[in-house]
Amino acid sequence: MNREQYNNDTRYEKVLHNMDLLGIMDITTTRQHRNGTVVWRLPIKNNNIGKTNIEVASFSTGYVRNQNSSYSNYQLNKRCASEPEYFQLDNGDYRKFETRGCVLIPIEIDRLEYLISYCLKNYFIKRANEVADGKYVSQWYHDWSMERANGNADLENKLRRAKDYNRAAKNKIKDLENKLATIERIARINASYR
Repeated sequence: MNREQYNNDTRYEKVLHNMDLLGIMDITTTRQHRNGTVVWRLPIKNNNIGKTNIEVASFSTGYVRNQNSSYSNYQLNKRCASEPEYFQLDNGDYRKFETRGCVLIPIEIDRLEYLISYCLKNYFIKRANEVADGKYVSQWYHDWSMERANGNADLENKLRRAKDYNRAAKNKIKDLENKLATIERIARINASYR
């Protein structure tokens, strides 16, 4: 996408601003630009073996696609049910056929705005618990790790309390031993006077 070309249009300026905020790079080649295609590279890694960054594209045909997260590119366009078609069978009956198709987005700026909102929702927010190198940390594992860390802190607190209790008990035993020694000494002195 040629940035200078879009600086006069406020909607394009907003898309460029959002791209800069999210760290999205425009990697459109000259040939793709001539064909009306815009390709973006997100700063989020795929969960595939190569750990490449996610790439999405907007096509002049109205499609918005993910370019490299699977074995084939897949549409990100919204889906809708098409009009039913009826086919006559050999016995005279009719068979109803329905399918789902993509809702095409014919205007480029609408595709780009849709692409920004889709990426924000499905890649930035849903994958927020992935670390920078692309390693996925599931919610249950994160919660378990936090509980374990808190559990260790609880154990440390219990150990500290037990040590404090043990120290207090030892001090009490010393006090009682001192009192017992005093009582025995007084008893010996009293016994010597009798």
